[in-house]
Amino acid sequence: MSKTLETPAGAVAAAGAPGAATQPSGHRRSDRKREAVAGYVFLSPWLIGFFGITLLPMLYSLYLSFTDYDLLQDPEWVGLDNYVRMFTDDPKYWHAVGATLVFGLVSVPLKLAVALGVALLLYRNRRGVGLYRSLYYVPSLLGGSVAIAIVWQTLFGGAGAVNEVLGFFGIEGRSWIANPSTALGTLILLAAWQFGAPMVIFLAGLKQIPAEMFEAASLDGAGRLQQFWHVTLPLLSPVLFFNLVLETIAGFQGFTAAFVISGGLGGPADSTLLYTLYLYLRGFGDFQMGYASAMAWVFLVALGVVTALVFRSGSLWVHYADEGER
Repeated sequence: MSKTLETPAGAVAAAGAPGAATQPSGHRRSDRKREAVAGYVFLSPWLIGFFGITLLPMLYSLYLSFTDYDLLQDPEWVGLDNYVRMFTDDPKYWHAVGATLVFGLVSVPLKLAVALGVALLLYRNRRGVGLYRSLYYVPSLLGGSVAIAIVWQTLFGGAGAVNEVLGFFGIEGRSWIANPSTALGTLILLAAWQFGAPMVIFLAGLKQIPAEMFEAASLDGAGRLQQFWHVTLPLLSPVLFFNLVLETIAGFQGFTAAFVISGGLGGPADSTLLYTLYLYLRGFGDFQMGYASAMAWVFLVALGVVTALVFRSGSLWVHYADEGER
């Protein structure tokens, strides 16, 4: 009888002992530490890349923007001289800013318009539509490659295929890339031609619009144009906003095509001298790395402001499905 009474008492005493209570907690803490260490180990490649390839070089370039540095001698501190010179004593800088603004403000809307138009033609399931989607996406896979820029240079040259087609219709051609009034236009056409990525995103957005919305609009007497304006665009506005942000950031960073088509000089008559190309020429052509770093930081701030303005404008025209619930 005493054994049966002692056993529960001993179990209760053992359960109430401090060591028994703290032991599971200690195991949990050690498990958390091991999980944290494992997490940092798996994150280490990204952390090394972020600090070694992104953050530290950015901070160093910020320091260089206040120096006179030619890659051959030690940086010499000059304060705000690079920024003052940039805004007040470099007319070529403002020419590059103007060319970049024209390129971005024309190529981005044109590219999105073409992408949306093609997506509207290809989003319904028809025979062979998958092949057409793949073919239209191929130019985006090639991206800003040198090969595509060379092909574009050949097409719009004096003896290129564009002039041959125009000659067939009795229209006299010209060297489009050698003419200051049309050279930038060829870069804009090249950017708009690579509409595959936003087209795929538009296709995904169009697939999410319920067919009942179009049926209801049709019963109310809405035509195709009215359905597009009052149904498709409002419901597709979040996707359009996403594409606009991505393409705005990418559009103002154009470099490869301008470099290849202009022979690395931004010609003719600086008509294709985009901001990034001029930055490259200053840094690696003239060895003015301090000045180029200052240009890079001004470009970063300006691009951030433009992106913030796009986000700010989204509240005026972007419509979300759950707005009524909120």
